[in-house]
Amino acid sequence: MARVTKRGPQLDRIVLENLLDNDGALVGRGDDREAERYTRVDFSGRDFTGTGFTECELHAVDLNTTVLRGTSWAECVATELHAAVFSAPRSSWRDVRIEHSRLGSVEMYEANLRSVQIDGSKLDFVNLRNATLTDVLISNCIIDELDISSAVVQRLELRDCRIGTLDVAGARLTDVDLRSSDFSAIHSLEGLKGATIDDAQLSLLAPLLAAHLGILVD
Repeated sequence: MARVTKRGPQLDRIVLENLLDNDGALVGRGDDREAERYTRVDFSGRDFTGTGFTECELHAVDLNTTVLRGTSWAECVATELHAAVFSAPRSSWRDVRIEHSRLGSVEMYEANLRSVQIDGSKLDFVNLRNATLTDVLISNCIIDELDISSAVVQRLELRDCRIGTLDVAGARLTDVDLRSSDFSAIHSLEGLKGATIDDAQLSLLAPLLAAHLGILVD
């Protein structure tokens, strides 16, 4: 039998040049911001509904309870973001890299992510229900709970991550690679169709699979 070839995330290179430093004081709801750098800016509690950020760099920015509903992010790099509550439902992310960040409750349901990398970060609860993920790499992260239930996911890799609970109920997965990550629990095993796991992960899932299929192991 021919071996099925899995396709990994296709990530575009992000190049940021000639950025203008911005203290963030005048950034508001529905703005279009382009080619700006925000360093150690406190955006906590601000309303950025519908705001667009293009070719921007964020470093050590506080986004706790910032309203990011419907925001759009394109060709952006963010490092050391902080937010106990990161609220960005129905947002759009294209060619974005997030590194070394600490986010608590991440509300990104019905969001659209394309060519996105999250690396070296700690996240508590990540809500990506009904989201669309295409070409996404999550690497070297610790995530307490990752919920992609009812999401449409194509070319996602979880690389060297520690995940508490993964919820895939109703998800539609294509070319999803879970092989190098650890999971404590997976909800709705039928949602794993389209994912690749390794032998060790299969051994850990065996009791759950048996229970799911009603098989008694004696």
